[in-house]
Amino acid sequence: MVRWLKYFFLGTLTGLLGVILYLSPAGLWLEERVGLNTLFHLRGAIDAPADVVVIAIDQPSASQLNLSIKPRLWPRSLHAQLITQLAEAGASAIIFDLIFDTPSDIPEQDEALANAIKAAGRVVLVERLDYEDSALLNQHDDAIQHHYIREGAAQLLPLVADAAKAHAPFILPKVERVHHYWTFKSNAGDIPTVPVVVLQLYASALYGDFVRLLNLSNPELAAQLPAQMDEADIEDLILTLRNMFVSSPQLASQLKENLDRDNRLKVEEKRVMRSLLELYSGDQIRYLNFYGPPRSIKTIPYYQALQLDADNRNHQSERENLKDKIVFVGFSGTSQSEQDIVRDDYPTVFSSPDGLYISGVEITATAFANLLENKPIRPLSTAGNLSILFLFGFAIGLSAQILTTRKTIVLSLLLLSIYTFIAYAFFKNAMIWLPLIIPVALVVFTLMLVWALKVLALEEFIGKSGPDDELDAIIEKQGGVFSGTCLTTDIAGYTTLAETMNPSALEKLMTNYRATLKNPIVQHHGRVMDTTGDSSLSIWNKKSENPHAAKLFGWVKKAPSPADRSRACKAALDLNAMITHFNKRNPSLPTRIGLHSGEMSLNKSDGIYRVTGDVVNTANRIQGANKILKTSILLSGEVIEGLDDFLIRPLGSFALPGRIKPVELFELIAYRQSTSKQQLWLCEIFASALEAYQLKKWHEASQYFHEILSTFPSDGPTHYFLSLCAKYQNESPAAPWPIIRIDSK
Repeated sequence: MVRWLKYFFLGTLTGLLGVILYLSPAGLWLEERVGLNTLFHLRGAIDAPADVVVIAIDQPSASQLNLSIKPRLWPRSLHAQLITQLAEAGASAIIFDLIFDTPSDIPEQDEALANAIKAAGRVVLVERLDYEDSALLNQHDDAIQHHYIREGAAQLLPLVADAAKAHAPFILPKVERVHHYWTFKSNAGDIPTVPVVVLQLYASALYGDFVRLLNLSNPELAAQLPAQMDEADIEDLILTLRNMFVSSPQLASQLKENLDRDNRLKVEEKRVMRSLLELYSGDQIRYLNFYGPPRSIKTIPYYQALQLDADNRNHQSERENLKDKIVFVGFSGTSQSEQDIVRDDYPTVFSSPDGLYISGVEITATAFANLLENKPIRPLSTAGNLSILFLFGFAIGLSAQILTTRKTIVLSLLLLSIYTFIAYAFFKNAMIWLPLIIPVALVVFTLMLVWALKVLALEEFIGKSGPDDELDAIIEKQGGVFSGTCLTTDIAGYTTLAETMNPSALEKLMTNYRATLKNPIVQHHGRVMDTTGDSSLSIWNKKSENPHAAKLFGWVKKAPSPADRSRACKAALDLNAMITHFNKRNPSLPTRIGLHSGEMSLNKSDGIYRVTGDVVNTANRIQGANKILKTSILLSGEVIEGLDDFLIRPLGSFALPGRIKPVELFELIAYRQSTSKQQLWLCEIFASALEAYQLKKWHEASQYFHEILSTFPSDGPTHYFLSLCAKYQNESPAAPWPIIRIDSK
């Protein structure tokens, strides 16, 4: 009985862990960032609804029209012409994802735009939301303030705004990857966003039927609505309907029952009506059901849309394709370089490997299409998810104690496979999102916990062992000498930053920084040996799989293995990426990284391990060379020799401070599998430039370097070598050529 109580306790513990993790911010982050990402990629791209079209302001259109790629510089008379063309083609509604909040330099163009909008009659404009941090004093103590965020729509140009059918904002969360949006913004008085306004406009022909069905369910509420939709402002009407459904939770189900029994409406009309009911009665936060990578929604370049002349027979089919469509107009770049100029793009689950993100106008169109089809991604109810996770965790925790370790692993993998298939089926067929990563975490945690309990139970018989055994073995069996790879880091501008911060804030910042720094080192099987001040030292060495065996049979000295050198390079790249992400949320700590491989010495004093030797000193000097070359990660030829998984840039031979022998330096740029075309081009043309430089062809080398700066204006090595070319055109370089001497540390 006692044994089963123990089994029940551990099963309950793992079940509750799943519940706690799901309710925590970390659990939501994991499921959004990894779980939802996995489900989308398992499902793949799907067809977007044919009712939605995007007219794209892009580089091809800018080139054809001889305009800047920046939309704010486009003449508004051109937008007026487009609106007229779309209206004549029979577009059901036109949504402009451009902010018209200031007068143009030519007032006549504003008038032309306003006239075109008014003539079309069904144009919706996007507006911004302004944020205001307000404070209220406590009634009993004037010293206490309560802060709250108030949001409100920024005013558009009155001439243009008054001509539009409606105007509304569309706000996306500021996160590393966009998953959701708001239908109504509570901080702004439940203001409806663009997809809501467009859906209500799209369904305007059904307004009379909606009032009729509402009158059957609740005549008093129906009496509060205008008899005709044209009699009310569309935004006021939406707010009224929203308040009705929020204040009367049963209203939606009553209307759905009346809708199911109604014989007057067609199937398609019922579908649109049901989408409206789901919109007004549902949550204000909706998860986006992305259709695929950028431009999965039918996209027409702006310049082609302008050519849809009614008198041109060649364009008749294109005009017919726009009839009764909801048309969104806005910036949608075809390449990363376009998006770098016009920042209206967002990282999503379908962001392209080459860095191309989905544009804001396409996300707006996606949100509307989801509402129209009534097919957003719906998380399972909180109660449902908690029940699933508790039962899953309980089952794993119970079986891990009853079965052998091997059987537990097999059962866990089987359960995970079955659960993943169920989650995938729900996601693909019903757009229902089940937790995917937390069950995996529960399995890992349970197996580790059971293993730890077994180890603790046997500890008195087998003794203790840990990572220090390997270091002790190096000292005892190898005299402290070993071959490995050394990685050193240093923070640029740390002294100045420390001077401006109070000690407690600085210590908190550095604690978080060191934790961020340690993660990729440990993840790639490295060992952080020292973190003094703003510097750190880490090593990779050939590890024994059994430290006790190492003590018994001794160690064999080996050269730094390619696997360890590869792990060190991976750690450097991941560390650089994590520090970049860290700096976005904290005071900036730009970190320089240097790597070198070879023979080092390990000693132990007062329980502290220290690594010394020429390799450590050289790694430090390589790290310092980043300051001169304005790079982030530099390594020696000894590190990169024989490794093909990385994109590197050879920089030549350097005589580093304090060293007699020169060192071949390379910049570590990226994983080869994720290399962009621009990075490959940079390395290729830089190689040509460096070759010309080493042949003392100063003019030819300078031309290459200037060509690089036209694309990469802040490239540090290019600026450095360009300055040397300018210098050596007037004075001959000193021997030994072409070794470059760096005198400052």
